[in-house]
Amino acid sequence: MGLCVSVLLIGCAADEPVSRYSQSQDTAPARIMDPATLKDAVPRVEPKSRWGNAESYVVLGTRYQTLASNENYVERGVASWYGTKFHGHRTSSGDTYDMYQMSAAHKSLPLPTYAQVTNLRNGKSVIVKINDRGPFHDNRLIDLSYAAAAKLDILSAGTGLVEVRAIDPQRHLTDQKKPEITASKPKIATSQQPVTETSSDPVMYLQLGAFSDPDNAERLRSRLDGLELPGKLHISEGVAGKQRVYRVRVGPLPTVDSADQASRALATRGIDSPRIVID
Repeated sequence: MGLCVSVLLIGCAADEPVSRYSQSQDTAPARIMDPATLKDAVPRVEPKSRWGNAESYVVLGTRYQTLASNENYVERGVASWYGTKFHGHRTSSGDTYDMYQMSAAHKSLPLPTYAQVTNLRNGKSVIVKINDRGPFHDNRLIDLSYAAAAKLDILSAGTGLVEVRAIDPQRHLTDQKKPEITASKPKIATSQQPVTETSSDPVMYLQLGAFSDPDNAERLRSRLDGLELPGKLHISEGVAGKQRVYRVRVGPLPTVDSADQASRALATRGIDSPRIVID
């Protein structure tokens, strides 16, 4: 086709596709879904889609780089969801968006990528097919279909703290075919069963920078002294690889809204791309 027929078809033009976030408010469907009846996407070996896999693309003035591979990809962040406004439209990969199926949008993973998405607050998990680009909203990692959000129980809140783990379809299919050795073998958690919950809730921060030199971290912290933020501005020491690093962070933050509030405040001091981290 000569034109982008949908706001979802990111990648049919090199720059400035129309973004879903410039459109009217999205909504949930009138049909009520029973999460217990929702089935995961089934990982299968597929070639990269013809659309949506350019090395980079631009949305709302920001350039995004796409990953050449999803191998060993694991990341934590904020999930949002999309529903009726895009139901029946083409996605960035050329698939038709069906809000009742287990699918998702991601800014950088190859299309398609199958991934396990786990709600870090309740342990619920789903497998989705990532076939779209987005979300192009600050502090968001993945945009889930309505069905996936329902299964993870994040519809009412609108967002959730999640872990996204790419799946190797070939390995997944092999593992599915392996017989259990004994009847008494403990069950392994699957996306149909909540994974074991941790003893404490995940803790969210905004990370403004990470430095090997503590003086650089202190300079950034001092530059932001006096700025009203919804969490404490501090330096957190850690180790990356074998090197000690000094991370300038805001938090802990109680909600995604508070992270968005902090991002807006930081933008007034020239900090445009803080990164959500979840410990």
